[in-house]
Formats: sequence, C-alpha cells, structure tokens
Amino acid sequence: MFEAVLFDCDGVLVDSEPITNGVLREVLNEAGWALSQAECMQIFIGKAVRDERARIEAETGRPLTEQWMLAFYARRDERLRAELQTVQGALDAVIAAHAHTAGRIACASGADRPKVVMQIGMAGMAPYFGDRIFSGHDLPRSKPHPDVYLAAATHLGADPARCLVIEDTATGAQAGLAAGATVWGYCPQGHGRAFDGLPVARVFRHMDELAQALPALR
Repeated sequence: MFEAVLFDCDGVLVDSEPITNGVLREVLNEAGWALSQAECMQIFIGKAVRDERARIEAETGRPLTEQWMLAFYARRDERLRAELQTVQGALDAVIAAHAHTAGRIACASGADRPKVVMQIGMAGMAPYFGDRIFSGHDLPRSKPHPDVYLAAATHLGADPARCLVIEDTATGAQAGLAAGATVWGYCPQGHGRAFDGLPVARVFRHMDELAQALPALR
C-alpha cells in the first residue's frame, strides 16, 4: 500500500497538451519560428516553456520577455476554458487514490500553478486535491528534476520511497524516479515507448486500470 499518490496534471488528469502546444506553436510561428505540431510536441512536451528559453530566443531572434509569456498564458487559458476535456477515467482514478491513501494525494506539475488549479477545477477534482497542488515554476528546478515531487511528498508527510507517481512523459517519469518514488507510466497510445530505458514499475493504457489496481494493493 502506498502512503501517497502524486499525479502529474497535463496528459494524466486532463487532455490539455494538444491544446497548449497548439497555442504555443501558433505564437512561436508568429514570432518567426516555423514549427510543425509534431515538432512542437517533441520539443516542449512535459517541459516548462521557460526551460527552453535559450532555444526560443535563438530561433525567433527575440528575447523571451515576461510580457510575451503573459500573452501566451492568456491565449492558452482562453483556449483551455473553451476546449479542455478530462482524461477518460481520471476522476475515478483520483477518487480511488484518495480512498487508498486516506486523502494523501497531490498534483505535482511542471506547468504554472494557476493553469493547474484552473484545470483541476474544470475536471471536478478540486474537492479531492484541495490545496495540495504543486508547480515546478515555484521551485528552483522543474522536471526532470525531482523538486516538485519531493515538495509534494514533504507536504503530505510521506516517504518518497512509499509514494506512487503517475506520469505520461519521460521527463516527468525521470522526475519521479529521481525523487525515489515508484512510477507508473500512463500511455493511452502505443506500447509505452516513451518510457523506454526508464525503470518505471508499470505501464498502463487506461485510467480505469489505475482505479482498479489501487484497491488490490491493500
């Protein structure tokens, strides 16, 4: 039985990544960096936009200013409010994790905290997470470093080695593993190739599998 379950947000709880990356591609194209959607996903999936500052500035020939970031966030959030969908089965998985750990669950994301809070609210999960929402933006290092998962485990009073991390990207899985947690990889398409070479304990394709697996661990 795990002491705590720590969820990533984008791609795990909500299907936000195509929306966010679509807006990012638009604004980067407008700034002079011609990217396909596939290229944009490959570069930025699982990362904070700011972590690619040097490359963005090199490709666009412009500084990545706070004004630019705020304009991107506003455009992104408008699109998310209009189009965001919850990952199928994710709410049931959150409820199962909440029951399994007597409420010791948290969301640990590489995205900015206002976005994560908004998305969890839209997904109907706010009653289960409460204030246990953590962002890599608020810490010295974001994923693939372990800081956000260590912060979540510390807040919950849980040993990271007794925590289960749910991730959908190699970057996030690396962060969970570096924290010393057990990582399960959510991979709704393909055969878990995103986690090749990483010692994730389990790869699953539907959130129903998580909801069913947790009670069996008692």
